Amino acid sequence: MKPRWRDVFFLALSVAITLCAADVYAGIPRLDLEVRLDPASRQLRVVAQFDNPDERGFLLHRSLEVQRATVGGAATVPRRAGRRGEAVLWQIAAAKGARVRIEYGGKLPELDRALDARGVLGAKPPMASAEGSYLPASGDWYPAPAPLFTYRVSLSLPWAQRGLVAGRLVSESLPEGDAGRYAAVFEFDHPADGIDLMAGPYVIRERMVAREGAAPLRLRTYFAPAIDALAEAYIEDSRRYIELYSQRIGAYPFSEFSVVSSPLPTGFGMPTLTYLGESVLRLPFIRATSLGHEVLHNWWGNGVFADVSQGNWSEGLTTFMADYYYKERDSADTAREARLAWLRDFAALPADAHAPLAAFRSRTHGATAALGYGKAAMVFFMLRDLIGAAAFEQGLRQFWESRQFSFASWEHLRAAFEQASGRPLREFFAQWIERAGGPRVWIENASVREGRDGAQIELELAQSAPAYALRLPLEWVGPGRSETRLIEVNGEHTTVTLDAAWLPQGVRLDPDLRLWRVLDAEQLPPILRRWILADAPRLVLASAAPEVRAAARLLAQGFFEQAPQLVEPAVLAAGSEPVLLAGLHADIDAALARLGLPPRPAAIAERGTAQVWTVQTPAGRAPLAVVSARDAEALRRISPALPHYGARSYLVFDGARMIEAGVWPAPGRVLPVTTRAATVAK
Repeated sequence: MKPRWRDVFFLALSVAITLCAADVYAGIPRLDLEVRLDPASRQLRVVAQFDNPDERGFLLHRSLEVQRATVGGAATVPRRAGRRGEAVLWQIAAAKGARVRIEYGGKLPELDRALDARGVLGAKPPMASAEGSYLPASGDWYPAPAPLFTYRVSLSLPWAQRGLVAGRLVSESLPEGDAGRYAAVFEFDHPADGIDLMAGPYVIRERMVAREGAAPLRLRTYFAPAIDALAEAYIEDSRRYIELYSQRIGAYPFSEFSVVSSPLPTGFGMPTLTYLGESVLRLPFIRATSLGHEVLHNWWGNGVFADVSQGNWSEGLTTFMADYYYKERDSADTAREARLAWLRDFAALPADAHAPLAAFRSRTHGATAALGYGKAAMVFFMLRDLIGAAAFEQGLRQFWESRQFSFASWEHLRAAFEQASGRPLREFFAQWIERAGGPRVWIENASVREGRDGAQIELELAQSAPAYALRLPLEWVGPGRSETRLIEVNGEHTTVTLDAAWLPQGVRLDPDLRLWRVLDAEQLPPILRRWILADAPRLVLASAAPEVRAAARLLAQGFFEQAPQLVEPAVLAAGSEPVLLAGLHADIDAALARLGLPPRPAAIAERGTAQVWTVQTPAGRAPLAVVSARDAEALRRISPALPHYGARSYLVFDGARMIEAGVWPAPGRVLPVTTRAATVAK
């Protein structure tokens, strides 16, 4: 999300706060809000009270106006002191320690149903409608008394509406008939840097779960009526994930957890809840993937705060312990596919998008996700390989125990894992966190000499400069057998000699993909991420019909992260910038034949209403991806989903539903070894 102006002070404050966990609570102000929201009319009325106002003032969205204010019970006149984007900066003269009371309100912007998944990651105003309201912390709908604060929110809504903010549910009053109002009070006693408010025509389902040595855990769903049938399954899976991570890390730090549906394509994790798009919640795999990710954020990100001034580690650790863990639990092959996807996403990044993990703050587009999620998760994978699973798990528990509800950086993680493993890790963290990109590693030469007691393999290895310190897996293979060893590599050129019990025929570098690196070309089939992240993407329209061309252009605008240039088919003859060819089936087939390009792949031909695939074009030809549809409506139906499949080489859709996806095979290369003369005994 776009940083708020007070985030500048938050970053500076976080450095001092990390000195001691107890310091987080020292001097933290409390904000009390009485909120009356009428979504149908979009009217918001709020009474806010807090002590010690910041002399710099507070922000309110431009749709909101301060009506009355008092300081210590005496009336005062707030002053407009300028604008910060879509917000107005208000200032109130008040002595230190004074109690401030502000009454304000206005008509909120209408909920923007046109926002896509990328749009909801950007700065958003507070939005309201009868079908759903979302007042994000970044929307400046309340006066923040400080970068960090605790809060109590009393919420009043019309009888058909329900709502919540993150925190403990103190009380709740259901309306009696359609003349009453829904009321709920929430408290959050831990330091927070924002308040997100969600409301809608929700059906609430609840289960109380007993906990040893703690109050019962309240599990809830706030679902739109159309998906209420999914509530019990989401509650049960939430319970299961909380139990899993409580055992691995430490006790769940809050009193409740809720899954809340959104009319927007959101995917947000907040303390005590997750806010997921209604269309997302319907997907059958979400309970097995994204739900666990959001539950885990209650430990990493909401239970221990990422000191983003030194890099946001929480997304990578959550991805590793949730999304990747589920694949690892499924099978070794599925886990390897996940690592391959991270490395292929990295290879698809433009060179100017490479950045160190220490610079990652939050996900704003695909390039930041490839690093802050994929690379960071791979770093934790490599760390576990280095220190062992037992020390890794112990390090996680020690990190949680020492940093609960305080800020933590990569350095705090390093200290916890050093303590757990009993080994220095400064070099490991420095090269993977502070350096951008990754090494390119290759075998320059491989030879073998057979002796009386086996074989002796000599390898000449190289890596790009400046060199990394690597634990490099090497596999040698022969008929029906293989063997893998770890080699320590520290320089740009390294020669190693290894003894083997049998005579190998070939050697392969890191076959199991356990090292963050630039993959060889043989391991890089074209995936859609390359097109999505292109610096200067180009669009070719294969069809002449105006409605088809309009649908294809709209699709391209949502697919690419940069605005595409509309070009003629001749560009497919040469060039380096990716091209998207879009149109109807017959027109696509004719264009490919006319340009001498490979035809529609047989594996997906004549299936579904739309097909998408990348083309392995000959050297010197422009990189090409194709979107082929039955009609203009089929193009329109797949547009919202297409950007979510960047890790795939091909897709088949039936209407808006994806029915098949995959990656073109790329097994990598086995380098043949040359045979040296055998050792002659004297």
